[in-house]
Amino acid sequence: MQVLIINVPHATERMAFMAAQMDALGLPWERMEGITPDTLSPPENDPVWHRWQRPLRATEMALCASHVAAWRRILELGQPCLVLEDDAVLAAGTPEFLAGARALSGVDHISLETRARKKVMARRQHTSLPMRRLYQDRTGSAASVIYPSGARKLLDRVRLVGGPSDAVISSTYALASYQADPALAVQLDLCPYYDLPQPLATASLVDAETKPAPDLPAGRWAAYRWRRIAGQVRMGWRQLVHSPVAVRRYVDPDQTIGSGSSGQL
Repeated sequence: MQVLIINVPHATERMAFMAAQMDALGLPWERMEGITPDTLSPPENDPVWHRWQRPLRATEMALCASHVAAWRRILELGQPCLVLEDDAVLAAGTPEFLAGARALSGVDHISLETRARKKVMARRQHTSLPMRRLYQDRTGSAASVIYPSGARKLLDRVRLVGGPSDAVISSTYALASYQADPALAVQLDLCPYYDLPQPLATASLVDAETKPAPDLPAGRWAAYRWRRIAGQVRMGWRQLVHSPVAVRRYVDPDQTIGSGSSGQL
């Protein structure tokens, strides 16, 4: 399966780490030029970026736009791809999982990662791969298999409203989403939390930007607040509807994550 790696121009150390990791795992890959606030299109003042549940950082807009470019690339290739942000650390068994996932039907999206938050997932495991139907995620867009059908649904969604890339994915309920269990990826900053090898010390580029506090009219703040409430209600209702077949729990990481950073696959 082709791997698409989102990487901004100045993050050369991250790209070197990702290239070495892909080569160690034997995965074919291509670099996707990460969009920055300076190259953002549509621009920061476009209405699409101001329909989310809160004001967005410019870096959040840029990361979402970078994922949009990856989804468009998937449609060009006409095949599922593993979309990675350049701080994703993978497990040794990832290539085998991807080989099995490539031929699946009726699947739009598979999250490979875990990020220390509970997810609403099916109680029963998928019949052919170690994964479960994912009904509600909350965070993380660093490692996902996206199928052409899923790319089309995500592009339809983001034409209406731009948001944090992980939130756009997790709130696109038209997706037939699944979760690898155990998770096959974590982001570099989560390695110490899970007591996994951290091959490269790093910090979130998004979190490095101060949250925006724009001087907005009361009506604009009210619109954000009501969209936030509506989003929370949708998540709660979704969890309730699927409660007979699903459970809300943490996803443990595969313990071989990071083992390939020193070539020990």
